[in-house]
Amino acid sequence: MTKHLVDLNDALEQHGFKYLARAPDGWLRYRGALRANSALYACELDIQPGLLELPRVRMTSLPPQLPRVVPHLGQDGQLCYLARGTVALDVFDVPGQVLACLAEAEKVLSSLLRGEKLEDLEEEFYAYWGGWHCLEDVQERKLGRHACLVLGKTSPMLVVTDDRDRTSRKLAALQTSAEESSWPAFRIRTKASPRPDRQQWPPKRLGQLLSWQSRLDPRCRKKIEQRVREAVSEKARGVLLLIESPKYTYGAAVDLEKAVATGQKRRLMNAELHEAEVTPVSVVRIDDRYMAERNTPGRTTLSGKRIVVVGCGTIGGYLADLLVKAGAGTGGGWMELVDFDSLWPSNVGRHRLGFEYVFKNKAVALQSELSRHAPGADIRAKPVNVSEAGLFEYDLLIDATGEESLGCWLSQRTQDAAMLSVWVEGPGIAARALLRHSAESACYRCLVDANRRGELLVLNQPTPVVLAGQGCEGLYVPFPATASVQAASLATELTLDWANGRQSPGLRTRLLHPDYELATHDCDLLPRVGCVVCGQ
Repeated sequence: MTKHLVDLNDALEQHGFKYLARAPDGWLRYRGALRANSALYACELDIQPGLLELPRVRMTSLPPQLPRVVPHLGQDGQLCYLARGTVALDVFDVPGQVLACLAEAEKVLSSLLRGEKLEDLEEEFYAYWGGWHCLEDVQERKLGRHACLVLGKTSPMLVVTDDRDRTSRKLAALQTSAEESSWPAFRIRTKASPRPDRQQWPPKRLGQLLSWQSRLDPRCRKKIEQRVREAVSEKARGVLLLIESPKYTYGAAVDLEKAVATGQKRRLMNAELHEAEVTPVSVVRIDDRYMAERNTPGRTTLSGKRIVVVGCGTIGGYLADLLVKAGAGTGGGWMELVDFDSLWPSNVGRHRLGFEYVFKNKAVALQSELSRHAPGADIRAKPVNVSEAGLFEYDLLIDATGEESLGCWLSQRTQDAAMLSVWVEGPGIAARALLRHSAESACYRCLVDANRRGELLVLNQPTPVVLAGQGCEGLYVPFPATASVQAASLATELTLDWANGRQSPGLRTRLLHPDYELATHDCDLLPRVGCVVCGQ
């Protein structure tokens, strides 16, 4: 036995805990008791060797008068006394840290026995709900009836959708498919956050579900019964109810097999209907809106926007990926990728695409790759030169080519729409992006002219010129993939700011090399008098 384990055992013995054995997962298991409100309650304590995770406390005895549902206490007796990630354990003081965790567990248990922390039941609702799983792919969050699909026949997983084609693509990405269910599905909204019933939980009959809901939100209870009776009138064998609360969506599956059979013989009474069996349903949202909003908390996503990305090279590849994660191509919007070039082996080292796409058109390959990862997004590819792309009716055009002459050409043809230019300065010295959000703001050519006059430069010294490559491979500017990723991140931030109405500062620079000092900080660029593009 190591000295660390001896010290731990000694410390726990003084606290009334005795070592038992190794748990099945290799954790050290002890038996003892927690002191709460001047009484002792038996428990088991599991400690991970090395203490990289919080010790686990499982209560093996509690007062019989304790309600069935108690916050921070799972049905198996597991006591949640600290949230993961809220504390950093000192792995060099295992005995002291374990005793501190036990002291925290005793404080939480004492509060529970006094009937406190009941408000935490709302946050922990799903820990007590359980049941079947349901994937919800309802993009516009509309209430009412939706299609219900089912995966598997034993312990089924349900799928609710407002667009079968979109959901089928997502299920195909998961290498599975679903069959149409004979059960209707209804989405119902409530203003009340759910909280478990402390004595009778979870509800097993429709009557129990309705009684619980009537205490939370009587209007919601009425809607539930209306939807169930609607299913009964259709002679449906069951109905899936998804209840959207302010915090999350939860569900219940009501088995109407017996109720419908009874109703076919005679008029169905409330008492008989209320005996219908209920299975809790835990809802997992897979709609594009939700996944994008989780990625952009507190801000409007790119959902509904029409975005064109010109250039699917090292910057454009990573940029397109980040834009999709921010909601591009969803909610009726689309993202179009324009690039005539193919991916060569020399590109793979710093490109979003991998070797399997070598010799394939970049726009088409990127569209295929992103659609595989985001099957609900509308991503389009135009494998042509941008001069032949026929671009029109878009909200934002992004030039990710890094080519000065093309940037000026695009500026002239996008005077009535927003345009964002992004590039890497020199051999990875800095990432830079410029947003022209309206006809009154400065264009990319304005910045080019200013740079030629020695103004608004990235550095106070000439930017190094480094070229590499030879022969058929052609010359290129060598910089690492990290520079491309940071340029793509900068452009994504500016795009999201544009979507949220924050266009300032329009010129943004991120210095990437520690040996240089930034000459021009983020600022708004004024249109240049006499600019050949914007006509100022």
